[in-house]
Amino acid sequence: MPAPRPFRKSLPTAEPEVRFRPRVIHRGEIALGPGKSDLLAAIEEHGSISRAAKSLGMSYMRAWTLVKIMNLSFCEPLVAVDRGGPLGGAAHLTPLGREVLKLYRGMIARSEASTRDLWKKLRRLLK
Repeated sequence: MPAPRPFRKSLPTAEPEVRFRPRVIHRGEIALGPGKSDLLAAIEEHGSISRAAKSLGMSYMRAWTLVKIMNLSFCEPLVAVDRGGPLGGAAHLTPLGREVLKLYRGMIARSEASTRDLWKKLRRLLK
């Protein structure tokens, strides 16, 4: 299953498109959504919260806050952090973090697949 495009502010596109951006709300907090899933993927790719944040155009403090929210929202942490040291800290997804990201992306893929016919009909009605 292809990874969804990273969340970005909407930019004008040549072709109409529909985007599914589910949010998992737990105890009144967004436990997982498009920005947090992009952050998880970037942490997995870069091995660092600061490098992941930079790749997404996000401040380190914002990224760290999102990681804390996710880690507190799930039964186990999604991101494990190795602090400091001569080379700086490192971060990686836990097995649960990888599973949560896979399930979230699966939800998006199934939503897109199940509405494809309706989207084709709706798209024809656009200017």
